[in-house]
Amino acid sequence: MLTPLKFQSLFKYRIWGGNKLKTVLNKDYNGDSIGESWEISDVPNDETIVEDGSFKGYTLKQLIQEFKGEFLGESVYKQFGEAFPLLIKFIDAKTPLSIQVHPNNEYAKTHHNSFGKNEMWYIMQADEEANIIVGFEKEIDKTQFKEHLEDKTLLEVMHHENVKKGDAFYIPTGRIHAIGAGVMLAEIQQTSDVTYRVYDYDRVDKTTGKTRELHTEQATEVLDFNVEERYKTDYQKETNTSNTLIHSPYFKTNFLPVKGELVKDYSNTDSFVIYMCVSGQAIIQHQQKDYNLNAGETILLPASIKEVMLKSEDAQILEVYF
Repeated sequence: MLTPLKFQSLFKYRIWGGNKLKTVLNKDYNGDSIGESWEISDVPNDETIVEDGSFKGYTLKQLIQEFKGEFLGESVYKQFGEAFPLLIKFIDAKTPLSIQVHPNNEYAKTHHNSFGKNEMWYIMQADEEANIIVGFEKEIDKTQFKEHLEDKTLLEVMHHENVKKGDAFYIPTGRIHAIGAGVMLAEIQQTSDVTYRVYDYDRVDKTTGKTRELHTEQATEVLDFNVEERYKTDYQKETNTSNTLIHSPYFKTNFLPVKGELVKDYSNTDSFVIYMCVSGQAIIQHQQKDYNLNAGETILLPASIKEVMLKSEDAQILEVYF
């Protein structure tokens, strides 16, 4: 019988990484400049492994191969087969990420045999005056974009937005973006590791002694130059309710604050469900067994699990499914 599953986190060195994943989220790792904790991954050569229980040591792929629609949901399995559609991360940016963009499904399939990379951010902690870059501040075209790159004035036409805990942003493919210094967040995205960097502050990576590769030609082909009136997502925060946060064709995420006891019924949900705890701590009860979920932890409910009880004094959870 499938049970709620925790996976071993994969820790990624990043030139811009810090130490908040350890000091704030209590992640256990060695090394400096750890920028990402991959919580649930089916990226080739980076598959996460079940942490404990009767399926300890199983990779995500092995679970899908053995249980198929029982694990993924029949409709999800029909659409994706043995490919898990989502990549779940926590990110800590000590310094800014590169200015970057991701391709859509069609472009990524043609050029990388990969999914595209639509994603969302939920801000878990931000230093004072910390910001993100998302989208353009004013209309420009491809020619002007290249001119800004050449004279290193690209930042002047980007939309900068100060952020605080609880802010959320949807980053569709084609939208230029970067996480700023001092921001820690939860990221939910399609299973893809394709990123086109367009500007990286001329930084030298201490592990290679070189600057990182840029991908300006590919980026220019996939960029969406439209300017939006508003980039931040507004949402409700009603306690013990799955408040719609970001629902896209690529994933659905709800904001779920829990106080006391809450029974969640998934009998009409033909999908796995992922809980990311972004604040506080909770207990997930299934078949008379308790599973602890602390801030910075993630747990996956296979699609065959149709009811759980959540218990918490005060927790905030991102509820993710397909």
